[in-house]
Amino acid sequence: MKLSKKSLNLLTVASLALGLVGHSAQAKEMVVNEDLAYHLTESLVTQIGPRMPGTKADARTVEWAVDKFERLGYDRVWTEEFAMQHWQPVSASLHVQAPFKQDLVLASLGHSISTPEQGIQASVVEFDSLESLREAEPSDVEGKIVFINREMERHPRGATYGPAVSGRSQGAVVASELGAVAVLIRSISTSDDRFPHTGMMRYQDGIEKIPAAALSVPDANQLSRMLQREPELTVDFNLQNESKGEVTSHNVIAEMRGTERPDELILIGAHHDSWHKGTGALDDGAGVGIVMATGAMVRQRGETERTVRVVLFGAEEIGLVGARAYTDKHADNLHNHIFASESDFGAGRVFAFDTNFGEEGLEFADEVHKKLLPLGIQRGHNNASGGPDITFLQQEGVPVGRLQQDGTDYFDYHHTNNDTLDKVDPAAVKQNLRAWVILTEALANSDVNLRD
Repeated sequence: MKLSKKSLNLLTVASLALGLVGHSAQAKEMVVNEDLAYHLTESLVTQIGPRMPGTKADARTVEWAVDKFERLGYDRVWTEEFAMQHWQPVSASLHVQAPFKQDLVLASLGHSISTPEQGIQASVVEFDSLESLREAEPSDVEGKIVFINREMERHPRGATYGPAVSGRSQGAVVASELGAVAVLIRSISTSDDRFPHTGMMRYQDGIEKIPAAALSVPDANQLSRMLQREPELTVDFNLQNESKGEVTSHNVIAEMRGTERPDELILIGAHHDSWHKGTGALDDGAGVGIVMATGAMVRQRGETERTVRVVLFGAEEIGLVGARAYTDKHADNLHNHIFASESDFGAGRVFAFDTNFGEEGLEFADEVHKKLLPLGIQRGHNNASGGPDITFLQQEGVPVGRLQQDGTDYFDYHHTNNDTLDKVDPAAVKQNLRAWVILTEALANSDVNLRD
């Protein structure tokens, strides 16, 4: 859906009426400087807060983004609508029966079904990984609640996330095949705070759906100790979620048009949605602020030869829905997408520049790295992904790179109530912005072919 100047003005008026723009927003233009990325992040998480896809907050986020892009002086701003399945949690509880008689803290996993209204009363069987669950006998699992208690260690690149998250994404399917009535997982977390981490889980056609939830790390440890003392203990598990069927969301897109090769696109992105817990400051409010500010900072330094396109993807958290919609809609023009990358790994300092380029592109990347080196950024590997929302573009042959952030403590806060602005270091965000400006400006003022 292309927005005319009149529509954009109407959206701005609506945003003011809704209180989306603060008292200083009467000025049409925003101040573009190295603090801009943090200021945009603060604005998003303060004025909107949690941004579940398909909700009223999601719609307000789209209005917020359109307004900010316009006031930053982008040449063209528009939205693209897509359909998605609505899902929202309502309540979650887990009560351990005698002899312990305690309530444990947990959260529903994304798109889980509800338990019956009266809940599920069953015994619990523990496994240390999805792999060990796969090897179990049905007689050990049938009629029970499976508990996958896989620990996760910290890593600056988040390398331990993939092995750990399989229990969240696939646990319900594997447990159901063995006859389980529900599945609990240890939060995919490196924290010892009592905040459960939510996230998407999957069902599979032909396999009965069962409810799925995540225990906070301390509560997972507590349940494990209880089971050591009382292997036959039972729990009351109640999970209520809401689904309204098909709803719509939007990708928000803005461009600073190139002067010599405007059809050639340097795409930088982030996702504007978040989970219902916390305010989505790290995931992905900081990314939104960084890429929006990057386009504005690059233009402030002068017009570019190629077009800089900033895409704020919708519905990333529930399965990269906006990313897939973007790739499908622009399928006939992907050959003009020269480069794509996303900022979606918190707000830690960038420590490595990773690429996925051909030979000509590698020479160019080495030159760019010389400019990044004073920021403390090392030359990374050439096997990069561009980020979650860039997955489908990369699969279609679009060259990608990654300004890799230090995510050592990212999974302390990821998908929790604790994902709030106080975890965002303004100095680190400023370093991110400097790095993104260097990379984006270099790409937009080159004629390099990264595919070769």
